[in-house]
Amino acid sequence: MRGPEVIFPPPAQSDRLMSQTITISLDAMGGDSAPDAVIGGAAIAIDRRPDLRFLIYGDEAVVSPVLDANARVKERSELRHCSVSVQMDDKPSQALRKGRWKSSMWRAVQAVRDEEAGAAVSAGNTGALMAMAKFCLKPLPGIERPAIAAIWPTTRGESIVLDVGATIGADAAMLVDFAVMGAAMARSVFGLDRPTVGLLNVGVEEIKGVEEVREAGRILRTIDHPGFQYHGFVEGDDLGKGTVDVAVTEGFAGNIALKTAEGTARQLAEYLRSAMARTWASRLGYLFARSAFNLLREKMDPRKVNGGVFLGLNGVVIKSHGGTDAEGFASAIDLAREMARNDLVRMISEDRMLGVDTDAPQRLAAASA
Repeated sequence: MRGPEVIFPPPAQSDRLMSQTITISLDAMGGDSAPDAVIGGAAIAIDRRPDLRFLIYGDEAVVSPVLDANARVKERSELRHCSVSVQMDDKPSQALRKGRWKSSMWRAVQAVRDEEAGAAVSAGNTGALMAMAKFCLKPLPGIERPAIAAIWPTTRGESIVLDVGATIGADAAMLVDFAVMGAAMARSVFGLDRPTVGLLNVGVEEIKGVEEVREAGRILRTIDHPGFQYHGFVEGDDLGKGTVDVAVTEGFAGNIALKTAEGTARQLAEYLRSAMARTWASRLGYLFARSAFNLLREKMDPRKVNGGVFLGLNGVVIKSHGGTDAEGFASAIDLAREMARNDLVRMISEDRMLGVDTDAPQRLAAASA
């Protein structure tokens, strides 16, 4: 498993790409603090990754003043005017009707489709972004539904959890696809040769859980895939332990798990603040343990792992948290860069063709009949 910190190590076969410029398209109008957080995040990302350049989509009258105040971003960017922006409360169908072809969100995704950018990043409406990405990029051949994958902090480093909200309910074949896609992402992000994959369940015993999860487990046990190692079932507490590199579930359970973890982190931080301010002795203790508390705050900072990856599409789209600041948006850009540099879409396409027994579901069904 990984060490305590992961800084996006590249696979050896991608070394030749290190000197190439990587273009990321940005929806400058998406999110609670747009465009300031978007441009500010781009500035931080450039400081960390000098090979970046940006295509920025948004209302020129709104974005230009912010861009003018960030000369380094401006010199490495092209601003493309969009008169329409998707609102956070727009329904996906509304967003498609009014924003297709012309909104900042659509055109950022379209830049990926047209191969002008290696990945798109938006902090806008999640449902609208998924609808536009599916409509514009189309799913990969054989992928029935895409998934949103999140990087999850653990006591052993970081792992990947998917799906965290794209697909509510999933059959066994979809869960197997999620396993393949999540493993490809783990190899791309963490530099692992053969990440471990587990299915989130109510227990580790093979007889537990709903039929779709049990069947997916049976299929994955028949696969000797060169891109990942199937671990078996994992439970909710295994997510924080980092028991596996990739935890697979359907979007309803995954989204609840994600929101619960975020809420618990905020709750714990509030408890610590209250405890440290309660008495003079506790305040004095905080002074002596300040470095330890700073390290804990750093580990619990959700901005460090901001960015959900839309997997299963003919292109890379990253959904940033809508309420994040510049530091958080920079993390989403960092993730987009890694996905583009390591050609995640190609990795997923190739992985779906390797080591998969396509007759396994039919044989299992026949055996249980």
